[in-house]
Amino acid sequence: MAVIRRGVTAPLSLLRWSVIRMVLGGRRLLRDWQVGDGREEDAARFVLERAPRGDVDAVIRTLDEYAYHRKFLISVGDEKGAILEDAVARAAPRRALELGAYIGYSALRIARRLPPGGHLTSVELNPANAAIARRIAEHAGAADRITFVVGALNDGGSTLSSLERQHGFVPGALDLVFIDHAKDQYLPDLLRLLDARWLHAGSVVVADNMRFPGSPRYRDYMDDAERKLWRTQRHRAHVEYQSIIPDLVFESTYLGG
Repeated sequence: MAVIRRGVTAPLSLLRWSVIRMVLGGRRLLRDWQVGDGREEDAARFVLERAPRGDVDAVIRTLDEYAYHRKFLISVGDEKGAILEDAVARAAPRRALELGAYIGYSALRIARRLPPGGHLTSVELNPANAAIARRIAEHAGAADRITFVVGALNDGGSTLSSLERQHGFVPGALDLVFIDHAKDQYLPDLLRLLDARWLHAGSVVVADNMRFPGSPRYRDYMDDAERKLWRTQRHRAHVEYQSIIPDLVFESTYLGG
């Protein structure tokens, strides 16, 4: 596996109140994927008030500004977002899938690197998050490149069926996947995609937070499958919006089989 180092983001105090508040609300965060203090809705208002309409670059910068200077967000962040964008540029996906939209930040970073005619479908468990993400994407002028779907791949087949029937997912059609949701679902959801045969040789799967908080089963799977089913690059980075806690982003290319 190749290991790649990236630049360091600006430091962020881990003791500021917005981070402490997030930690205190950890149980709700893992259940609802919202901190519970309204910061997700506040971030959307911040964007709509400050970023020019139709300017996806400005919207991304404004969300970064909010996360650095107002309240911490659990988006992929600027440093790892650049890693994600590089992977999208290399894959040039006509059809991409995101698992875990949160409020749409990573979706925008994917969308601005899609080739002409490329489209992203982003699956988000929380309807409130999906609604915020839609508003932000529409303000950024990216709504024609992103579809947000409320659901989860582990819901007994409902979301998988919807993706197939309503969104055109067919065997071999999926070029890129970004995984950034419940860490214990990384591997089960990847296996669901393989079972559906939506991936093809050359499909790329990018997984965030592979060191912190980590997804041990996914990591072990990729280790065991190296050069058999997958070829993985490990990008060294940091947990979003700070330069203290190290993290890893996996970029895995499916070899077929």
